[in-house]
Formats: sequence, structure tokens, C-alpha cells
Amino acid sequence: MQPQPNLPTILLVEDNKDDYEATVRSFKEAHFDNPIHWCKGGKDALDYLKREGKYAGDATLARPALVLLDLNMPGIDGRKTLAVIKENQSLKKIPVVILTTSADERDIEQCYELGASTYIQKPVDFDGLVDAIGRIKDYWFGIALLPRTLADE
Repeated sequence: MQPQPNLPTILLVEDNKDDYEATVRSFKEAHFDNPIHWCKGGKDALDYLKREGKYAGDATLARPALVLLDLNMPGIDGRKTLAVIKENQSLKKIPVVILTTSADERDIEQCYELGASTYIQKPVDFDGLVDAIGRIKDYWFGIALLPRTLADE
């Protein structure tokens, strides 16, 4: 995939390499050409968003227009990551889409209470994933009006 430099970045927070690769392939199939930054866990994602840790001082980082967040990850899981994002004044406007295998009603309720923008259960087959990613693209970058993101926020 050749990311388009003028398209907003998507932050994909996913600990499973196979799921990450399937998601990237589904982006290609859905002609979703936005650049993707992959973080393998909650700590990595929060460091990226706050420009801390290995990302400290990196002025080239693009503020993502959308976060795709898995829930069940080691260390700082998706629920805690979501809570920190939504409690942070400079991050809370970024839409966070939960993309997870869990259909547990408690997870769904908790994520919406924490400020998730959308909760999507990962489809079990690749065609379903392509369809879901296409719908995410159509909604978040075709219909929804997103807040202006500032690189220095």
C-alpha cells in the first residue's frame, strides 16, 4: 500500500501480528489508502499519541484522525488505553473505534461509557473484515465530519 501523504493517519493498536496483517490487507482491498501507524499495545499507543518514550521529541509524527483499538492486549489493555485517551484534554477528540473479537455485553457497555466512538466485533473471515474496513472508511472519511487535528496539540 502506498500511503497518500495528504490523507490522515490511522493508528492501529493491535498486539496480534496476524490480525494486524489481515487488517492491512483489508485496507488494501477496501482501497483505504490512509497511512497506518501500528502500535503493538496500549503503552506503545499512548507513547505515540503523547510523544513520549521512544517517540519523545519526534516532530514528524502525524496526529491520527482515527484510532482502531483492540481490547484484549497484554500490559495496558484496550479499555485502559481508551480511558487514558478520553481523559486527556489534547487526545479526547480523536475518534476511537473498538475493533475486537469480544461481543461481551460488559465490554460493549464499558467501552461506550469510557467514550468509544464505535464498537465493532472483528469479523471471523477476511471478506467480512474487508467489508467492515470499507464501512469504517465510508463512514469516518466519507460521511462524518471530524475535528481538525493539530500536529502540535
